Amino acid sequence: MDAGDLRDIPLFAGVSDAQLEELIAGSTELPIEPGVDLFHEGDPADFWWVLVDGAITLHRKIGREDTVMGKMDVPGRWAGGFRAWDEHGLYLASGRGLAAGRVLRVPADVLRDRIDDWFPLAGHLIKGVYGTARAIESTTRQRESLITLGTLAAGLAHEINNPAAAASRSVSALDTACVTLLSALRGLAEGDVRADQFSALDELRLELGAGTAAPDPVDLADHENTIADWLDDHAVDRSWFIAPPLAAAGAGVEWCERAADVLGPALGPGLEWVASTLAASTLIGEVKESTRRITELVAAVRSYSQMDRGSIQTIDVTEGIESTLVMLGHKLRGGVEVVRAYGDVPRIDAYAGELNQVWTNLVDNAVDAMDGAGTLRIGTRTDGDRIVVEFTDSGAGMPPEVAARAFEPFYTTKDVGKGTGLGLDIAQRIVTEHHGGTIAITSRPGETTLQVRLPRQPAG
Repeated sequence: MDAGDLRDIPLFAGVSDAQLEELIAGSTELPIEPGVDLFHEGDPADFWWVLVDGAITLHRKIGREDTVMGKMDVPGRWAGGFRAWDEHGLYLASGRGLAAGRVLRVPADVLRDRIDDWFPLAGHLIKGVYGTARAIESTTRQRESLITLGTLAAGLAHEINNPAAAASRSVSALDTACVTLLSALRGLAEGDVRADQFSALDELRLELGAGTAAPDPVDLADHENTIADWLDDHAVDRSWFIAPPLAAAGAGVEWCERAADVLGPALGPGLEWVASTLAASTLIGEVKESTRRITELVAAVRSYSQMDRGSIQTIDVTEGIESTLVMLGHKLRGGVEVVRAYGDVPRIDAYAGELNQVWTNLVDNAVDAMDGAGTLRIGTRTDGDRIVVEFTDSGAGMPPEVAARAFEPFYTTKDVGKGTGLGLDIAQRIVTEHHGGTIAITSRPGETTLQVRLPRQPAG
């Protein structure tokens, strides 16, 4: 190839033959063979490909389909070369030979040097455009990430507030129950209750609550009223305090009659002591449950953020998905049913914190696609030496034009402030570049699946 092959191409208008020879000297002429790929989507865009003659199709993987996005069929059309000014530049599509011909493959550093030598101002403008675009992208991502952090923090605060408030209420009520219990013991002592009477009363107490199913609220209210009436008929004070725990524990009028036979004149303080112990036991159970829930939430946050682990470790993917669901629990309770179909998958070496960000993005997108109500199915399985993770939502689905652009940088269908701030292009980079995996979309009305395939060890 010489300058004559490029002179009539409009792309090189104004470039001298000497400059063209200089460009050719640092480049490589390659043949175009129909059906043979020249460059691949997602690879570093280290070369600038200029069509001399023939034709090249540009195609992308969308789900399981190979979709043609366009053609280079006019001499001078070009692709790639982004790393001349952007160290993170990737090919946005794959190039495959359509008609036999030739292409000039120019290394990105040669392209940058030639532009800087021939058109210094143009070189500065291109650098500025790339730098500004990257700065805007970085600032936007940071702002959206801060919004997301605030949203997750608010959701977590809501999750923790419920059990914390319940524990606080139970502790306050437990304090009252303990004061009443001690007061009842003093009443029993002043009533000269014998040791054998107290032992018999304790035996009656132990009969209550064992194997009792949770009663219907209406039936429970009627039962409380019945016991309260019996207590009033026997001149027992504080029936409003004694009746509820006795009814909840399954005591009836027959039980109360037996207690009266045991206690005699000390019936009032004796039943108050029983009611206090029952109430205290119930409240302690509520405190245990509330603090257990708080402990689980803290553990989920630690797992989600990977705050106590190195950057790469051997992980259980299911554990990361579950901690993500906890973090997004406030978004799932409005009508989203999560169906888990976890298979027996091996542990893998991965950047756990990054994968959790991917799961967050996919779950959040699915909830938005269903307008907050529907079925989200999460499945894991093995496929050869890889594990497969799939998120399937019952939303309206993606139109083909949206699915085709879903992994493009800056592309979104969400309003400002919506979403996680982690676009699918970033999710794709995490999966493909950092882990050597793949991520793909298949969509139809009522069923959209994001499939992530991961090797047991990350790339590189």
